[in-house]
Amino acid sequence: MLRGSARSAASGRAEGPDAPGSPLGRTEVVAGRDLRPCRSRTDGANVAAMRAAVVTAFDQPLEIQDRPVPAPGPDEVLVRLETSGLCHTDIHAAHGDWPVKPTPPFVPGHEGVGIVEKLGSAVTTRRIGERVAIPWLGYACGECRFCIDGRETLCEKQHNSGYSVDGSFAEYAVASAKYVVPVPDGISSMDAAPLTCAGVTTYKALKVAKIVPTERVAIFGIGGLGHLAVQYAAIMGGTVVAVDVEQPKLDLARELGATHTVDAATTDPVAAIQALGGADVAVVLAASPRVFEQAFSSLNRGGRLICVALPADQQMSISIFETVLKGISIIGSIVGTRQDLAEVFELHAAGRTKIIAEGRDLEQVNEAIDEVLSGQVLARLVFEY
Repeated sequence: MLRGSARSAASGRAEGPDAPGSPLGRTEVVAGRDLRPCRSRTDGANVAAMRAAVVTAFDQPLEIQDRPVPAPGPDEVLVRLETSGLCHTDIHAAHGDWPVKPTPPFVPGHEGVGIVEKLGSAVTTRRIGERVAIPWLGYACGECRFCIDGRETLCEKQHNSGYSVDGSFAEYAVASAKYVVPVPDGISSMDAAPLTCAGVTTYKALKVAKIVPTERVAIFGIGGLGHLAVQYAAIMGGTVVAVDVEQPKLDLARELGATHTVDAATTDPVAAIQALGGADVAVVLAASPRVFEQAFSSLNRGGRLICVALPADQQMSISIFETVLKGISIIGSIVGTRQDLAEVFELHAAGRTKIIAEGRDLEQVNEAIDEVLSGQVLARLVFEY
């Protein structure tokens, strides 16, 4: 069922290799946990169980398994999930596409929204019954220069939900009490899930673009992230050019505030954007090196290329000569901070943004992945528990 509203709303941890300075930071091993009963559904040994979608191998479909409900560590909370969005990153994780790989078995998911049911012994900042979001940034050290100066998403000791620690493709998840983000009243859990990654990622990308009102902002890739990027670019005063290869997505972009649309399946997007006067900002959300190159070539002098998507093929070819002579800036943007997410929630609660999402059951996880890879999903798929 298609939804759009301005206001609506695993046991243990996966290991990962050390990768200081990588986009994912350095993943760390977190010790397994004592599992205690939390729900009425139990196995023969009277241990509470939950459904979880588990990656057992990169070349295999996800498995729906009954797992013990995890108990929170001293600084963690146990969250009973209500929804979790399906992000393309979850698919990359499940397929082991990136250089820094998660270690199966693990539970993907980093757009989780649910209710706090248990508090760790040292938790004082959260309360039972509070609704929170579990974002990609599951933990950061809080002490390095990146954490201290407001760039916590660059922390080299970070844990990433659904990647280096089990995520939200399950009925329950444990998460750091400091890094879950409260969801305001007036936002449905269906809406809050996509905002937790798709929203905060594009909002942060457009913040770092430093848009000047009336500048042309080209959004390459309209979908789960792109339909929100169009809205944030318009809120920030940009004149939005939406680029995609699917006409229904371009029609949606128009509805959400795009002034111009470019069908890259039938038109050279570089020529089309240059005919409009060129782009001052180009945000790339499509996981294709060719799209990055097109976005670069569409820029005016002084333009900013904002790199967000992470293709499995990591190499793009651009002109150093043009970069220097035209004064082009190439900027990488990785998700957003807790403060960024709080701002995203406040904008949505104020009725400034609209979520387009379709609900799915967790048992449909593999079919949902196929839907996303087909390119036919208009915006976001969200698992409802």
